[in-house]
Amino acid sequence: MSELYGKTVVVVGLGTSGSSAARLCLRRGAHVIATDVAERSRLEATAHDLESKGARVICAESSKGMVREADVVVISPGVPPFAELHEAQKEGVPIWSEVELATRSLLHPAPIVAIGGTNGKSTTTTLVGECLKTQSARVFVGGNLGEPLSDRADDLFDWIVLEVSSFQMEQVDRFHPRSAILLNITPDHLDRYASMDRYAVAKGNMFARQTKGDEAIIPVFDEACLAQAKRGGAGIVTFGKDANVRVEHDNVLDSRDGERYSRREWKLVGTHNAMNVAATIACVRSLGVPPDVIRTQLGSFEGLPHRTTLVRELASVRYYDDSKGTNVGASVSALESLSETRVVLIAGGRDKGGSYEPLARALANRGRAVVLIGEAAKAIERHLSNACPHAHAASMDEAVCVARRFARPGDAVLLSPACSSFDMFRDYKHRGDEFVRAVMNLPEVSA
Repeated sequence: MSELYGKTVVVVGLGTSGSSAARLCLRRGAHVIATDVAERSRLEATAHDLESKGARVICAESSKGMVREADVVVISPGVPPFAELHEAQKEGVPIWSEVELATRSLLHPAPIVAIGGTNGKSTTTTLVGECLKTQSARVFVGGNLGEPLSDRADDLFDWIVLEVSSFQMEQVDRFHPRSAILLNITPDHLDRYASMDRYAVAKGNMFARQTKGDEAIIPVFDEACLAQAKRGGAGIVTFGKDANVRVEHDNVLDSRDGERYSRREWKLVGTHNAMNVAATIACVRSLGVPPDVIRTQLGSFEGLPHRTTLVRELASVRYYDDSKGTNVGASVSALESLSETRVVLIAGGRDKGGSYEPLARALANRGRAVVLIGEAAKAIERHLSNACPHAHAASMDEAVCVARRFARPGDAVLLSPACSSFDMFRDYKHRGDEFVRAVMNLPEVSA
C-alpha cells in the first residue's frame, strides 16, 4: 500500500509539475488539496480534471495557511520557499518536490540517471536518453525537460533519465540516482537564492544519498562541483581537459578504455557541446552502451530547438537562435562557440540577479554590436561600457531589423538573451519562435 494512502496532501502550484503530482497522489489514495494563487479562469481545465478525480481545488488564494495542516506538502518548482513552509517542516511535515514524490512512488522502481547544472542539461539529458534507448525500449526521459515523471510513475522502465533543476532538488529526501551528472555551476536564479553557495547546494542535493557503486560525474578541476559530489559516497568520474573523459581539439578521449570519438563526425558544435558529449560518454559507457552505438547517436543527433540553432543565412550573415540562453554563462558559451569572428548579439529580458560583466568581456572580444530588449536592457547597458556599439529595440521584429543593419558579411546574428523571457514572452520557446519568424520574414534586400 502506498505511503500516501489516506493521508492529506497539499499540492502547492498547479503548473505542469504540480497538476501531475496531484494526479499521482490521487492514484495513490491520498486526500488532495490542490492550490494555486492564479485565478480559476486560468486553470479551469486543470481544476475540472482534478476535481473530477476527487481533489479539492483552491484557486486565487494563498496556500500558506494550509501547509501546517497537511500530512505531506508537494511544492511545485516555480513556487519559492516561504515562511510557513519552513515552519511546517520544523514541525515534521514532509515537504517534497514533484521529483521526490514521483521517484518514491514508483510502482516499478528503476535505476535513475540525473542530469543537473546551470547550462547544457537538456542536450545532455536527451543524448543520454537516446543512447540508453538503443539498449532498451523501456527508457523514460523527462523531468525538468518535458514530461513530469509523476505522470508515468505506474509504468515499467529499465532506466529513468531525469533533467533536474535546482528548484526540483530543493526538497528531496530519498532521491538516489545511480548516475548523477553535474555539468557546471554558474550564476543563475540569484533572484531566488541569497547566494551562489545556496544555489550550489540545491544543485548538489542530487549527490547526497549516493553510495558506493554509484557514479558522480563532474567537470575536472571544478572545485564547486567537486564539493557537491563529495556530499555522497559515489565514485567520481571527471570530464573536460585532462580528465577521465578528455575533451581534445578534434576528439573526445575516454581514458578508461582508450576509445576516441571524433568531433568532426558530430552535428553539435562548440566547446560547450563537446563538454556535454564528454559527460554523456562518461555516463553511458559505465551503463554498458557500446562505443560504436555512442558514435552513431552522436553522428545523428541534430541538437535541440532554441540552442544555438542556425535559422537562416542571408547576405552572408548567419542567424542563430539560442533563446534557451537564459543566463549569462549560457550566453557567453553560445557567443564564444560560434565560428564567425564577429557577432551581433540580441540580449535582454527579465533580470535574474547575476552580473553581466562576463558578457561584456565576451562582447569586447567578439561583439560587432548588441541589441537590447526587455526589462534588463538598461542593466546590461550599464555593464557594457565601451565593449561594443549597442542599441535598444521594443520588439523582436525591431531587434532583428536593427541587428541586420549592424551585421556585416561573415558575421553572425545571435539571439542569446542571458535573461528569462517572462517580461515579453510566454517562455523561451515563444521567444525563440518569434525570433525565427522575424528572421524568416527579413527581405532578401535590406530596406
